[in-house]
Amino acid sequence: MARSQPQRNRLLAPLAPWALATAAGTRGGLAHAQDVWPSRPVTIVVPQAVGGANDTVTRAFAQRLAQVIGQPVVIENRVGAGGSVGTAYVARAPRDGHTLMLTAQSAQTINPWLYKNTGFDPIKDFEPVMSVATAPYLLVANPKFPASDLKGLIEYAKTRPGRIDYASAGNGTLNHLLGVMLNQRARLHLVHIPYRGAAAAAADVVAGQVPITFGSFPGVFPFVKNGQLKVIGVATERRTKLAPEIPTLAETLPGFHANSWYGLFAPAGTPKAVIERIAAEGAKVLAEPAVIERLASQGAEPAPSSPAELARLTRDDLERWGKIVKSSGATVD
Repeated sequence: MARSQPQRNRLLAPLAPWALATAAGTRGGLAHAQDVWPSRPVTIVVPQAVGGANDTVTRAFAQRLAQVIGQPVVIENRVGAGGSVGTAYVARAPRDGHTLMLTAQSAQTINPWLYKNTGFDPIKDFEPVMSVATAPYLLVANPKFPASDLKGLIEYAKTRPGRIDYASAGNGTLNHLLGVMLNQRARLHLVHIPYRGAAAAAADVVAGQVPITFGSFPGVFPFVKNGQLKVIGVATERRTKLAPEIPTLAETLPGFHANSWYGLFAPAGTPKAVIERIAAEGAKVLAEPAVIERLASQGAEPAPSSPAELARLTRDDLERWGKIVKSSGATVD
């Protein structure tokens, strides 16, 4: 497979020099990290394409991070193999906190089950830094579809096993696996129709060629607003602040939820004090109203976490999606 050349975009920091003084009471390890990180520009590798959801989230985060840390932040898009090319690159990067990765959850927790050789171990090769944001997925339908909520959809589909299709962005994608999970939880037989990308899948649901699909909030909500699609529910554990009027699917089908998250990682072996410092500065960025507003405009919500919380989330999702991928039989190789 030919690998595309990485695309770089430098976000400039303010001209003021980075202050090295630490606040009183700061732990020794973290104080030392403040002296050594960042000592030069920081690169954030995005394993997904320019203009995609993870790319826009990264730019909203990195632009302000550059100002906070007083160093330029360079965004480098290294795409290929569903995110595996850029992820494997960061796994081999220097372990000093100056090369990081902000990636979509699917590349870190689904790809290892889809590809025979991703070139990285999602647990052993990385130090979790923090969760940055989440982006809800919506279950949407063509306006002519008889059901308007999940209860109605389940009742309708159960009387028509194997006759209701759902569109996805392709084999093994999150919206494919959400359909698999819905089949398992509700004991349905919805038929998967893969497309080459989420936009094509949504377009055919709008056109009435396929009745339903799962889609990311920014990908399908504009069609909902103009009446070309209707919402069945949101696949988050709690109602999203982006549209609190939309019921969760879990309100009808308890336990059905799957957040699409974006996480910041460093190569394994990066000093703990540096990881903690990056997480602390990142949390400041995600608390700023301007950043929250910019993320919301991209269909995402800030979701800052500790390194330990991201480690737990990664392990839990890796196990969860592994079971679903295996049951679906999906592969990419």
